[in-house]
Amino acid sequence: MSNVCEITGKSFMIGNNVSHSKRRTKRRFNPNLFNRKFYLPEEDRWVSLKVSATGLRYINKVGIHAAIKSAKEKGFLRTKI
Repeated sequence: MSNVCEITGKSFMIGNNVSHSKRRTKRRFNPNLFNRKFYLPEEDRWVSLKVSATGLRYINKVGIHAAIKSAKEKGFLRTKI
């Protein structure tokens, strides 16, 4: 569970490597994750999250407080914040 976005819940996907001769071997597509610190002005503290690029765009759109609240409701945020 380490390669999971804590805001959107994105995790790896399974797919195939396809060679020129069309031989298929299994592979994993990992999400584009970043370790970022965010400041919560309501609580006057910093929070570190593992966030995907889509999660960063979502945080920029709705704000960090609303993003954390929706992640808790959906069960993506496992740590106590």
